[in-house]
Amino acid sequence: MPAHTFLPASAPLTGRIAVPGDKSISHRALMFAGLTVGRSTIAGLLEGEDVLATAAAMRAFGARVERLEDGAWVVDGAGLGSLLEPAQALDMGNSGTSTRLLMGLVASHGITATFTGDASLSRRPMERVITPLARMGAAINASPGGTLPLMMRGALPAVPITYRLPVASAQVKSAVLLAGLNTPGITRVIEPVPTRDHTERMLEGFGARLEIGEEGGEKVIDIHGEADLTPLDVTVPGDPSSAAFFMVAASIVPGSDLVIENVGMNPTRAGLVEALRQMGAEITEENPREVGGEPVADLRVRHAHLKGAEIDPALGPAMIDEFPAFFVAAAMAEGTTTTSGLEELRVKESDRLAAMAAALTLAGARAEEHEDGLVIHGSGGEPLPGTPEGAEVATHLDHRIAMSMAVAGLASRSGVAIDDTGPIATSFPGFASLLEEAAAQPQSSPGRKSEIPG
Repeated sequence: MPAHTFLPASAPLTGRIAVPGDKSISHRALMFAGLTVGRSTIAGLLEGEDVLATAAAMRAFGARVERLEDGAWVVDGAGLGSLLEPAQALDMGNSGTSTRLLMGLVASHGITATFTGDASLSRRPMERVITPLARMGAAINASPGGTLPLMMRGALPAVPITYRLPVASAQVKSAVLLAGLNTPGITRVIEPVPTRDHTERMLEGFGARLEIGEEGGEKVIDIHGEADLTPLDVTVPGDPSSAAFFMVAASIVPGSDLVIENVGMNPTRAGLVEALRQMGAEITEENPREVGGEPVADLRVRHAHLKGAEIDPALGPAMIDEFPAFFVAAAMAEGTTTTSGLEELRVKESDRLAAMAAALTLAGARAEEHEDGLVIHGSGGEPLPGTPEGAEVATHLDHRIAMSMAVAGLASRSGVAIDDTGPIATSFPGFASLLEEAAAQPQSSPGRKSEIPG
């Protein structure tokens, strides 16, 4: 896609908006429904390219996956233990979640599958998933460096293992648990640092038997194999990672008073709210409730004078995908914000530490890149200069870099030019139009609702 310049906000962000469904939950709903025998319905599914890659893969494994006219999705499962061998390579596009979780599914089925992806995904490390799945008996042939393209042959039966996660990764945890679903006996995962728990919550909803406890201060998850999953109707809450951009935008654009409806508030995903509040953000949770086993609330966000803070590395796993947006908030704060313990950001869709340091610097912010985090010296609320004429932020095919710098453009003097907005479609179709609409509405009380285009 051609470059796009995101201009300063013409007005405060006001009204009520709804962001797309949670990407992590959308992936899992399609996969788990595809492992049942019977029909599940999914409301609020995120229809970005990453999730559609998961839907296509589940069809290749034998599930029937369809979108209805009312926007709901129905899945007629292929049945755990009955997955078909895909007739051709599974194109994962840019989706690391699809790739790693589906590798877990294949690992305990006696089928062969080949995984491919785009240039960005093909640089991302798969060794962290390959290691435990190989211990369970899967035969895996990856490209040099443990990357895609990758071919694997599942083991039938697979071998149950006890696996202690060497890095905090919900994707690795989920891959091992999914492999354990069709493995005789009990597969155990030990988590030294808690990560998002959507897999555990939803698997129990679909009828899997899990035992979750703690040993020596570490979370221990046991999953009983040869499970009998039953169909489930799932309602997907709004994605907190998508809401993050609007939380930051409303916090830094003067006069803003914005309500973001139906946002998932799972404690393992709500780190950004806590970090922004540490900086003085005005974020209140209205109408808290539970939807499909997940805590949900409407978030009212008002402009605030942010102050720099030192972010506890322990908060990292609960906001790992939201750091690019958070860095923009830090760039607008008064004083210095320090982050550390974020080596994981170097192996996302891009090296997000390097990419955001370069992008913010180009837009006129003061950002220092360190091995495991960024130190950002804020503007004290003064608008950033914006990108110089003719200069464009390099997004490195990373949707979160693109969206974060779009938000930075709202709080700049001359706007921020982005080299490619195409990657945004992987997770948030309609982002640009919703952002510009919210930023162009006449100031009023937050009573009007805007939604992303269908």
